[in-house]
Amino acid sequence: MVETSLTRRGLATGAAAGLSLMATGLGTRALAAPERVVQRGRIHQSVCKWCYPKLSVEELCAAAAALGLESVELLGPESYEVVKRHGLRCAVTNTHSITKGINRPENHEECLAAIRTAIDAASAAGFPNVITFSGNRAGMPDDVGLEHCVTALKSVAAEAERKRVTIVLELLNSKIDHADYMGDRVEWGVELMRRVGSERCKLLFDIYHMQIMDGDIIRTIQTHHDLIGHYHTAGVPGRHELDDTQELQYPAIMRAIADSGYEGLVGQEFIPARDPLTSLAEAARLCDV
Repeated sequence: MVETSLTRRGLATGAAAGLSLMATGLGTRALAAPERVVQRGRIHQSVCKWCYPKLSVEELCAAAAALGLESVELLGPESYEVVKRHGLRCAVTNTHSITKGINRPENHEECLAAIRTAIDAASAAGFPNVITFSGNRAGMPDDVGLEHCVTALKSVAAEAERKRVTIVLELLNSKIDHADYMGDRVEWGVELMRRVGSERCKLLFDIYHMQIMDGDIIRTIQTHHDLIGHYHTAGVPGRHELDDTQELQYPAIMRAIADSGYEGLVGQEFIPARDPLTSLAEAARLCDV
């Protein structure tokens, strides 16, 4: 049974009380010796910057490091120096837009240039992944778009392999958040990665998005973990905290990820509806299985 939000809040209070001062702009001195909430470390945790618009990269990195997270992600190379200074990684480097993706040949030049630039930067920094997106359908049949995505990824896979960086294509829901997005089903993504056939081209399995579209999260992880290069979290419905107001059993999901042998990072990508760093501390503790 998922822990209640009250219980998790009590457990995380010591760690988050000082951190929340930073979120409200009252100062950073309270970060000197916060309680680390990640203790077991079977799940290596990251956090997505875009979910914390009121925090600078510097502030979020300080908070993440204090809590025991290992990464702040969905950043560009211009933020690498800050990330490294806090002893962190950038688990996923940004590339091109979501809607204008690799499912259309006319986008390949622009998208692949962005992917190659990100691969070079991530490789030089020692960071693991760069992101890509299918793009929207705009009337294109899914099988046609899949073939175009295969062509695009095969054209850059060898470079990713040489530089030991993984290209992760994110699966997103088209029901609530990303209308008309092509890569909105696990089956489509699995077929794409099987056709590309590279250990450096994998799926970014966003648990929130795929719960909305397909469900059956744990079985999917158990069946297709070899094709998954990164994970994202958020509560369903609403994309908010991982608490008892939402339907996913995140401790069980995290155990399935750990039991699959996955050694990469899991990115917290929920949008806090309460104090952001208290919520991050709660989520980090909940996922520390």
